[in-house]
Amino acid sequence: MKVIKRDGRAVDFDQEKIRIAIKKANEEVKPRERATKEEIREIINYIEELNKKRILVEDIQDIIEEKLMEIQRYELAKKYIVYRYTRALVRKQNTTDESILGLIRNENKELAEENSNKNTMLASTQRDYIAGEVSRDLTKRMLLPEKISKAHEEGILHFHDADYFVQPIFNCCLVDIGDMLDNGTVMNGKMIESPKSFQVACTVTTQIIAAVASNQYGGQSVDLIHLGKYLRKSYNKFKKDIEDKYGNKLKAEIIEDLVQTRLKSELKAGVQTIQYQINTLMTTNGQSPFVTLFLHLEKDDPYIKENAMIIEEVLRQRYQGIKNEKGIYITPAFPKLVYVLDEFNSLNGGDYDYLTKLAVKCSSKRMYPDYISAKKMRENYEGNVFSPMGCRSFLSPWKDEEGNYKFEGRFNQGVVSINLPQIGIVADGDEEKFWKLFDERLEICKEALMCRHYALLGTHSDISPIHWQYGALARLKKGEKIDKLLYGGYSTMSLGYIGIYELTKLVTGVSHTEPAGHDFAMKVMKHLQETAAKWKKETNIGFALYGTPAESLCYRFARIDKEKYGTIKDVTDKGYYTNSYHVDVREKIDAFEKLKFESEFQNMSTGGAISYIEIPNMSKNIEALETVVKFIYDNIQYAEFNTKSDYCHECGFDGEIIVNKENEWECPNCGNKDHSKMTVVRRTCGYLGENFWNVGKTKEIKQRVMHL
Repeated sequence: MKVIKRDGRAVDFDQEKIRIAIKKANEEVKPRERATKEEIREIINYIEELNKKRILVEDIQDIIEEKLMEIQRYELAKKYIVYRYTRALVRKQNTTDESILGLIRNENKELAEENSNKNTMLASTQRDYIAGEVSRDLTKRMLLPEKISKAHEEGILHFHDADYFVQPIFNCCLVDIGDMLDNGTVMNGKMIESPKSFQVACTVTTQIIAAVASNQYGGQSVDLIHLGKYLRKSYNKFKKDIEDKYGNKLKAEIIEDLVQTRLKSELKAGVQTIQYQINTLMTTNGQSPFVTLFLHLEKDDPYIKENAMIIEEVLRQRYQGIKNEKGIYITPAFPKLVYVLDEFNSLNGGDYDYLTKLAVKCSSKRMYPDYISAKKMRENYEGNVFSPMGCRSFLSPWKDEEGNYKFEGRFNQGVVSINLPQIGIVADGDEEKFWKLFDERLEICKEALMCRHYALLGTHSDISPIHWQYGALARLKKGEKIDKLLYGGYSTMSLGYIGIYELTKLVTGVSHTEPAGHDFAMKVMKHLQETAAKWKKETNIGFALYGTPAESLCYRFARIDKEKYGTIKDVTDKGYYTNSYHVDVREKIDAFEKLKFESEFQNMSTGGAISYIEIPNMSKNIEALETVVKFIYDNIQYAEFNTKSDYCHECGFDGEIIVNKENEWECPNCGNKDHSKMTVVRRTCGYLGENFWNVGKTKEIKQRVMHL
């Protein structure tokens, strides 16, 4: 029998520990109140005869108390309860020492792998993680109900971002950059007026991004469509200056040529400012701002020409990359780019197809952009097209008092994810038992999400002026509470879910790509969707179903369940669970089938959904990618290419390692042939961990995927 400790570890049942515990309690009572050796033996026998493969340490202690009461050892039972409580207090005194010291000594591998965008060697990152460990400890011991903490530890659910829960801050948002640029803002107590030029607008935008990132824990998104008018302002300024100086001396076409030359120079410099500022700024949470730039055009936009120029320059610079410390162009992790496909740029002969061709060229070499189909998004969101938040979650449609849809200036209060495969394991093929257990665990998730809500309730706008007072999310008065923004669906709370594939396999015996499995999976999705809608009606809070891309969580849930329930074929044996509704990576399915299949699930997961296609370096086969992009426009709302390429640690080369004439792997940039200094990069997260070359007779490359 395995005993599950409070920290989740499984250890062998040791009857001697029970004897010692009761013996210590025995010493505290009069002889006639003591349990005899035979009575202790009977208690131990009772526990052993339960024939459980696994048992919680708390359950063992509950049984001991019950049995002592049954044999009328009331005083002894009281002393045992006190002993148990005292031991609990000792455990609760401080549980962070080892994790913090391990972090400082760079021995805490779990934290190192938790976020690939953070370098745990840096003092600034360590400072954030130390604060995070303290927050996580306080959250577990004091801030969350014991039931929620226990559910998190047992992998029933995942209470996201416990390392920030001690503060009244939220997850992610869509920054109302248009309002802040047009009407001015305040940062660090200093007034910033509306910019008069494109480059100043770009600089102010990056300052806003940094300030916003430092006062929340999740990602943010900025719609670059608001910069078009500032590029027009620069154009008008340049034209006036040149006409004032040369109007009578130069022809109109020459003046226009000079204006365009200056404008293109400013455009390049402004976009470069955004890219370099975002990648060189360090926020208070020890990393570059987690920001997404939304690249889209609107047919009736008066600045559509300028916005097309901005998108083109952003894609050009992303294609080029940024130089690392060794002078090699690499793909920056931020800003993330989301490119919108619409009727005029979907490679069907539209005026802006050239932008999509550039985006595809960028995808063939670099990590981004992601793609959103405006056509499919309008079907799913009442005719609207808007950016996902930095964490790839979406907001539900919401209208202001005048009946206008509003997305920018809204936010997500927090996320809790449910472990679906574990419910299937516990139900053990009994579908009736599954649905009962499913509802019970969903209620626990609701309680956990409401903890998120109550933590924000009563927060004053002064906690983060950039968010609540100066336009990023609102323009509340000093001292005003943010409560009205937490209700009515203005902000959302996300119910994430992991492992539709594994759950379906456990209950039906087949994948959700099979007809029988598909029917069951859709019933589960519908139930999740209806549950979120029911919660919204009960609470007047905008609950949303979130197809989370939480890579590390897929490993955490699978690890916990394997320790608890052992190796289960096609479930815990893989070492990971599939993200949300995704098709398992081992299934034989082509890219088009995968996108088409997953699109149906995206329609139901409107609080957030993304689908991946795994591709090699495609720089020599652009046409194939263009075909996929056209397919995305017609068939799925949100998709991303997950590109694999090679990385040389000797020089920082980020491309394709070649095989030379001697049939040896060789870096084309520096000539490095040392395989220990080469790794395959997983483009979704930029993982550059332990190398996984297998150099044999066939020179085969094998990959250990750290993040799916």
